[in-house]
Amino acid sequence: LAAQLDEIAAAGDARSPAVAADVREALKAFVAAGRADVRKRFEAGALRGVEAARAIADMTDEVVASLYHFTVAHACPPEGGGADLSVLAVGGYGRAEMAPHSDVDILFLLSHSQSAWGKRAVESMLYVLWDLGLKVGHATRTVDECVRLAKSDITIRTSVLEARLLCGDEAPARELRRRFRAEIAANTGPAFVEAKLAERDERHRRLGDSRYLVEPNVKDGKGGLRDLHTLFWIAKYLYQVDDVSELVEHGVFTPRELRRFEKAQNFLWAVRIQLHFLAGRAEERVTFDLQSELGARLGYKAHSGAKSVERFMKHYYLHAKEVGDLTRIFCAMLEDSHPKPRKFSLFGRAPKPTTEGAFVIHGSRVDVRDPDAFVKDARNLLRLFHLAQEREVDIHPRALRLVTQNLGRIDHELRGDAEAGKLFLEMLTSRKNPESTLRRMNEAGVFGRFMPDFGRVVAQMQHDMYHVYTVDEHTIRAIGILAELEAGKLADDHPLSDKIVHKVLSRRTLYLSVLLHDIAKGRGGNHSVLGAEVAERVGPLLGLEPEETETVAWLVLHHLDMSRTALRRDLSDPKTIRDFAELVQSTERLRLLLVLTVVDIRAVGPGRWNGWSAQLLRELYYLTEEFLAGGDSMAGSSAERVARARADLDARLADWTEAERRAHTARFYPNYWASFDLDTQERHARFLRSLGDAPGLLEIDAHPDPARDSTEITVYTPDHAGLFAGIAGAMAARGVDIVSARVTTTTDGMALQNLIVQAAGGGQVSGADTLAQLKRTIDEVLTGARNPAQLIRQRRQPAGRTSVFTYAPRVLVDNAASDTHTVVEVNGRDRRGFLYTVTRALTDLGVSITSARIATYGERAVDVFYIRDLIGKKITSESRIEKLRATLLAALAEDSAPGQQAPGAAAE
Repeated sequence: LAAQLDEIAAAGDARSPAVAADVREALKAFVAAGRADVRKRFEAGALRGVEAARAIADMTDEVVASLYHFTVAHACPPEGGGADLSVLAVGGYGRAEMAPHSDVDILFLLSHSQSAWGKRAVESMLYVLWDLGLKVGHATRTVDECVRLAKSDITIRTSVLEARLLCGDEAPARELRRRFRAEIAANTGPAFVEAKLAERDERHRRLGDSRYLVEPNVKDGKGGLRDLHTLFWIAKYLYQVDDVSELVEHGVFTPRELRRFEKAQNFLWAVRIQLHFLAGRAEERVTFDLQSELGARLGYKAHSGAKSVERFMKHYYLHAKEVGDLTRIFCAMLEDSHPKPRKFSLFGRAPKPTTEGAFVIHGSRVDVRDPDAFVKDARNLLRLFHLAQEREVDIHPRALRLVTQNLGRIDHELRGDAEAGKLFLEMLTSRKNPESTLRRMNEAGVFGRFMPDFGRVVAQMQHDMYHVYTVDEHTIRAIGILAELEAGKLADDHPLSDKIVHKVLSRRTLYLSVLLHDIAKGRGGNHSVLGAEVAERVGPLLGLEPEETETVAWLVLHHLDMSRTALRRDLSDPKTIRDFAELVQSTERLRLLLVLTVVDIRAVGPGRWNGWSAQLLRELYYLTEEFLAGGDSMAGSSAERVARARADLDARLADWTEAERRAHTARFYPNYWASFDLDTQERHARFLRSLGDAPGLLEIDAHPDPARDSTEITVYTPDHAGLFAGIAGAMAARGVDIVSARVTTTTDGMALQNLIVQAAGGGQVSGADTLAQLKRTIDEVLTGARNPAQLIRQRRQPAGRTSVFTYAPRVLVDNAASDTHTVVEVNGRDRRGFLYTVTRALTDLGVSITSARIATYGERAVDVFYIRDLIGKKITSESRIEKLRATLLAALAEDSAPGQQAPGAAAE
């Protein structure tokens, strides 16, 4: 390349604009061809991740060195002396590792600060580099300035640590290297280690502090490339190494650990490089819209019930976990290499040790007394974590390194050992932070080896917008939430669970069911059914009694049924409660299932638990508990229930005249009294009375419901076909989500629609202006002044990165779930107006919607409707049911315009 630039300069005036333009074109062509060549070889498998990163750095070296040569020889030659300028690569470029769109970080080193020529040469080079479209990070300093700034700024110190001479005068570069080692690195090793680890911890905190985020940052996230770079910086600083392989000579890594380092580094670099190529920019987040294509380009295919993207992301998380293992190993060797730990404030002083079997406790950490402790007795692999939990101490990184080296000792014999099972169960059910202990065991690899079924879900992700964590992380978090619940720390959020968790007869059953509820995910098939089979095998191995094992298996089999019933069924329908009571059969199972359901939803991720879910679960629990106790409030004839409900409301309306009470109760058909609770009936009564004798054509009442984090809206208007669909369309147009609806008509031809609504993304709908706008939109839609479909299209947003998720619509028709209604469940990809589309289609079919339950799980909508035909009967004809399915599917297909999606979905 340098020779090509010389030829261009020789063809005319080297300082002319024409020559400068030709030089730029030659450099641009070289960069484009170089990137294309690297990409071709990388995607063909000829280059691994690190090799591709170094090839890109080599290409960049050629560009910078050739440009420097052209600048010094032709564009800006030094006057009367040598070129007193060194050009050094720093940062990732200094390590000779670059992604396709990485910054080009350069240090221009001057022999003295007053070098006018040097500054002109730097400026000339920078203008060309910028014109090439490169993102250049640069600094121009002398050696003295570099040393002074490096002493006070840890970022500059790290930059100088990685500095690599590219071209120019070698003397300043050699002097900087000598002075850096003598004046900075020689006496500041402990402080540098402390600062870099603190910097890493802060970076982790800022980016989510988890290796298992669904959209991880491959560069800066926990377990990403920056963590490996941190290890390299510390090693280079303390041991003056230029390559990670040299750490084997220093005893920091074994050859096997070095291979693990290189494997993780190659994988993460491959992901980052392909990510840059795919995005066409410096993208570091492995976002949903790129994950599937990334997995395909990196060679992943669907296998054994797991999607290709799930296999790719599982490998990603496993490599991120490997980075954590290597970090612990590295820290352990730092302690061994520095026998005076008081120099390392992060390691603290070592108090007088105490012994405990095969272990020794140094202050706040437990270590092994004998390096062969795990060889002599494999149960020590569990005893180590058990002791750390009981004494509430940490585990020495050196002991964890030995654990990693002896994982092969965990075999079939150990898994069947009674003491081993007892140790594990005691750790799981301990009142001393079982979450931390299980996570520690998982990080060390012990958990998955001792319980191979759990090992299969380690780093297992689900490619959707609902599940925030991998299956293993979700499970361990659920255990932590259960422990907090038992400790009384979540009484405000879960008052019912806080009360009943202490009434369960077997803590072991509860904890093991939480541990195993998702154990069979990723295997294909129904994970609840498969998980119950795992529970039947695991229970006896851990020492559970047969009845305990049976209960655990039942809980795993039915762990989704309580939330499904609460969120998707009408709890005012007696058959809903009767069916659910027949499923659980006992109050003990009801208690266990409620707690399991609560911790499961809570552990899915932030925002997944809300007041609406809590209220529905509480309502289902109390109604079922009453039914099981033989005190069914829904018992008796329909006439008796109506009479009882009317009498209860009369008592609430004692301030009314008897004539007013009779006139009000006469308005409603019998189904009204079974559809609403007493508080709601009273609100309806007082609302309708406030309207007087001549209500308007549209009256709306709003009642905030903090307990359910929602707003109850009552709409009172003349009844007509399509009323609910129109209201649903108006709500969608205003960005309001309906989560539940109950519809009733009065004897005088009016409709009373009771809606539980939330703002988009959750929360109450409040404010006089907001409610006034909502009323105006409903009025405009119902009178035909505005078209709801058009309003909804205007509100929809362009497809975002979540548009990669697709769900084929599904319609389920169930005539067994209710004695009086046909229950229709509609599944599909959530989007603004989904509910309107479905209800409009139901209206066109000539059916009446009595109640609805609306739920979204990330990007998936699940809407359930209780419907009857126009004469109040269930829909039982097979031809009508088939027409119902076909019409709904056609409506959803027509509405599912490409490139459109709902701007936000409510949490389950």
